[in-house]
Amino acid sequence: MCGIVGYIGYEQATPFLLKGLEKLEYRGYDSAGIAVFNGNRIEVIKSKGELKNLRETVSKHKIEGTVGIGHTRWATHGRPSDINSHPHKSCSGKFAVVHNGIIENYIQLKNKLMNKNINFVSETDTEVIAQLLEYYYKGDIIDAIIKVMSRMEGSYALGIINSDNPDEIIAVRKESPLIIGIGDGENYIASDIPAILSKTRNIYRLENNEIAVLKRDSVKVYNLDKELINKEKIYIDWDISAAEKGGYEHFMFKEIMEQPKAMRSTISSRVKDYDINFDDVKITVDQLKNLRKIFIVACGSAYHAGVVGKYVIEKLIKIPVEVDIASEFRYREPIVDENTLVIAISQSGETADTKAGVIKAKELGARVLSIVNVVGSAIAMESDDVIYTLAGPEIAVATTKAYSTQLAVLYMLALKFAKLLDKLSDEQYKYYIDELNALPDKIEQILSNKEDIQYFASKYFNCKSVFFIGRNIDYAISLEGSLKLKEISYIHSEAYAAGELKHGTISLIEDGTFVIALATQDFLFDKMVSNIKEVTTRGAVVLGLSCGHENELKAVTNFQFFIPKACDIMLPSLAVVPLQLFAYYVSSMKGCDIDKPRNLAKSVTVE
Repeated sequence: MCGIVGYIGYEQATPFLLKGLEKLEYRGYDSAGIAVFNGNRIEVIKSKGELKNLRETVSKHKIEGTVGIGHTRWATHGRPSDINSHPHKSCSGKFAVVHNGIIENYIQLKNKLMNKNINFVSETDTEVIAQLLEYYYKGDIIDAIIKVMSRMEGSYALGIINSDNPDEIIAVRKESPLIIGIGDGENYIASDIPAILSKTRNIYRLENNEIAVLKRDSVKVYNLDKELINKEKIYIDWDISAAEKGGYEHFMFKEIMEQPKAMRSTISSRVKDYDINFDDVKITVDQLKNLRKIFIVACGSAYHAGVVGKYVIEKLIKIPVEVDIASEFRYREPIVDENTLVIAISQSGETADTKAGVIKAKELGARVLSIVNVVGSAIAMESDDVIYTLAGPEIAVATTKAYSTQLAVLYMLALKFAKLLDKLSDEQYKYYIDELNALPDKIEQILSNKEDIQYFASKYFNCKSVFFIGRNIDYAISLEGSLKLKEISYIHSEAYAAGELKHGTISLIEDGTFVIALATQDFLFDKMVSNIKEVTTRGAVVLGLSCGHENELKAVTNFQFFIPKACDIMLPSLAVVPLQLFAYYVSSMKGCDIDKPRNLAKSVTVE
C-alpha cells in the first residue's frame, strides 16, 4: 500500500529518491523518508506528513551518496510519526530497511530480540526486520536474509542497504509487489512503475521468495536455495505523458477525460469485423458448456464492476453468477468445483484479498480468469486465463478509467461466451457489437456537457448526506457513484436498491435530503418514478439521471441529466460518467485532496 524506491549508480541518490517518491504519492501515505550511504555510514532522514516536509528537512541536512532507498508510509503498526516512518535502521546502524506489507508474527519476533537485549525505538513491525538482519548477519547478507525470511510470517516487499556492502541494494519480495528497473550504469527498485519511468522502461518483476542483488552495472536474482534465476526482461510501453497530469489540475479529472481513449483501446484491440478475440483465454466450448456457476471476486470499485457483470452475464449466457467481496469469499466456504469459473477483477493485479481468493478458488478446483490492468501482476500470474484492460497508468486513488475498461471487458467476455454457446442470434450479436463500438463516442458526448454536472455540484457540495437509488443494473451503478463521492469528498453517501426504500431506509429522508435517482432502463422507468415520488413527498431534492422520458422525469425531479441512448446492458458505461464528474466537482468545491484522499491507498496489498 506504501511506496518504495531505491537507486544505485554514479549520480547522487537523493534527487532520484525524492522524485520517485513523488511519483508514488498517489498510493496514499502519511509519512516519508530516505536512507543514503554517505561514504562512511547510512544516514536517514524522515518526516511525518506530506512529502514536502521531507523535502524541507533534506534541504537543511543534505545527504550525499550514490546508493539509497526511500519510502512513503501508510500507517498500520504505530501511529504516523517521524520515529515510525521508514526507513528503519538496526541498532548499530549497519542495516536500513524499507518495507511494504505486514509482518504478522512481529510481536513474537520482537519479544525474542528484546530478550537478547536488543532495543527498539519505534512501534512498527518493520523495525523487527532491520534488527533481525543484524542479529543473523555473519558476513553473508543473502544467508542472513534467507534466515530472516524463514522466520517472518506475512507479506513484504523489502529494500535493504548495508554499510558492510555499500555498493549494492537488496530487494526481497513475498506477496507484495516490487520491480527492478534496469539502467545503464545504474539500477533501481520500486513498488510501482511510475517511480522509475523517467529513467528506464526495462524492468524485472520479482516473484514470491526471490532476492535481488543490485549493483551499478548488474542485477542478480536468487531463490531461497541461493540459486541464480534467469529473469525475463519486460519492456514498459506506456506513454510517459500518461503518468503526468498534462495540464489538468488533478489526475482524477484527467483520467475521467481519458475514458473514451481507454475504452477505444480496450475494445478496438479485441473486436475486429464482429469477432471478439481473446487470445489469452484458453477456456474451451466444452468447459463453458459444463459450467454450473460463475463467481466474480473483487474489492471496491472492481466489485461494483462485478455487480454490473452479474446482470450482463446472466442475461446473455444464462449461467448463475454470484458476486463476492474478496475479503468475504476467502474466509467462507463457497461451493466451488471444477465446473465453476471464478472471475477475479483488480486494477493493480496485486490486491491482497482478491489474490487470496484466486488461490483459494484454484485449490477448490475452479478455473480462474482475471481481469487486471497491470501486465505480469501477481493475480495475472496466478490465473489460468487473463484479460488486460489496457487502461494505461491510473494515478488517482479513486478509479475511473480502470473501472470503465473493466466494464468493457465484462461486456466483451459475456458476448464472446454467449456467441460460443449459441445464446445469441447473429442479428442480436451484431447489434451488441455495434453498441459496444459506439460507447467511446457517447462517453465523449457526456463529457462535453460536464458543465451541467458542475452546476449541480455547486448547488449541493455542502450537503451532509447523499443517497443514490436505482433498480437492477442502475443499482449496480449507484454503488459505484456513491463510493466515488464518499471516498474523495468525505460526504456520507449510500446506495440503495430503490425497491428497498420502503423497508426501512426511507425513514432517513427529510426536508432537503439530496437524492440521485438513476432511471435509465425503460422497463423499470415507471417503477423508479414511484420511488422518486416516495422521497420527494418527504422533502428530498432529487437529481434524476436517465436516457429518455424527459417530460416525465422533469415532472418529478428538481434537476435532470440525460445520457445518450444505448442498449440496456451497456448503459452503466454511460451512467457512471456523470456520477464520477459529480464526485469530482463536489470534492473540488470542498477543497479536498482529490488525488490522495485521506486514509486511502491506490493499491491495497495488505489484508
